[in-house]
Amino acid sequence: MTSPPLPVLPPSFRLSLLDRSPVRKGQEPAQALRDTVWLAQRAEELGYHRFWVSEHHGVPGLAGSSPAVLAAAIAGATSRIRVGTGGVMLPNHRPLVVAEQFGVLESLFPGRIDMGLGRSVGFTDGVRRALGRDSSAADDFAGLLTELLGYFTGSPGGGGAVHARPPEGLRVPTFVLATGSGAAQAAAFGLPLVIAGRDEERMRAAIDRYRADFRPSAWAAGPYVVVSTPVAVAATTEAARRLLVSEAWSAAYSRSHGDFPPLGPPEEILTGPMTARERDHFEESLAGGIHGTEAEAAAALSGLVARTGADEVLVSTAGYDRAALLDSHRRLARATGLGTERRPAGTGAAPA
Repeated sequence: MTSPPLPVLPPSFRLSLLDRSPVRKGQEPAQALRDTVWLAQRAEELGYHRFWVSEHHGVPGLAGSSPAVLAAAIAGATSRIRVGTGGVMLPNHRPLVVAEQFGVLESLFPGRIDMGLGRSVGFTDGVRRALGRDSSAADDFAGLLTELLGYFTGSPGGGGAVHARPPEGLRVPTFVLATGSGAAQAAAFGLPLVIAGRDEERMRAAIDRYRADFRPSAWAAGPYVVVSTPVAVAATTEAARRLLVSEAWSAAYSRSHGDFPPLGPPEEILTGPMTARERDHFEESLAGGIHGTEAEAAAALSGLVARTGADEVLVSTAGYDRAALLDSHRRLARATGLGTERRPAGTGAAPA
């Protein structure tokens, strides 16, 4: 029997997907990118609100290195779903170039583009050198963000009277990822916040500070919180947990060895060797998400929204089995009533 839609989610609640273009073992990165476009099309069919991609450089297990380019491909392959980045790592780029990229995207796909921004720099010294950056590049995130937004509002940027075309005059919804001081910057600039939910106590404290310090702006009239977390849904609790195994192991390996590998088959991981340190990281990664049957996952998601006051949840699940992943997204959509009209016109101070 299908579980009924959750009655406790607020009418304004939104559900979206983030895909990092994970490479699966034995697969070429090009296939991972095609899989991302395919998944975006399925997400649109299921009624998800946004589909976001990310930026990672020199990572064997993640093919998504150019989010603006990938967002263009996704927007061109879909017709309704919002498309954006979770996010462009602003310290890696010149703000003028980022503004121009999103100005072009918004011009080609008006009303469908989001600009999610992070303050991380390249993961390794070699990547940072290749990008022409160092570890201190994130220290001036506020200055970079001021310059970037100025190209949209028409304020001269780049140290002179530089006016960006076509961004100037456009309003692309802008989000800040809560890495480092990201939550404080989002509040100071009056921008929506995207925050990961792996350590809920710290996350809730950061959200409380963000809401308390938020300054209304031309970009957002009030605080808007997007919580990002893996969510896996299957016919049984164990099958749902199994869907999270591949990414949990890659994350654990990355923390132990400094390199995020391609996703492997769950059965291979569960029967393979792990050091004590790797197993600790693996179990911690598994515990950081939501998994279960439709009823279990829906109840857990409802609790997370109630505890955090989240306006939106950005589901960040990556699985080795592409069919099982799509089935999970389909079950989650059904369990939360995603296919029904849930947002009354004119409610909330949310971005588009």
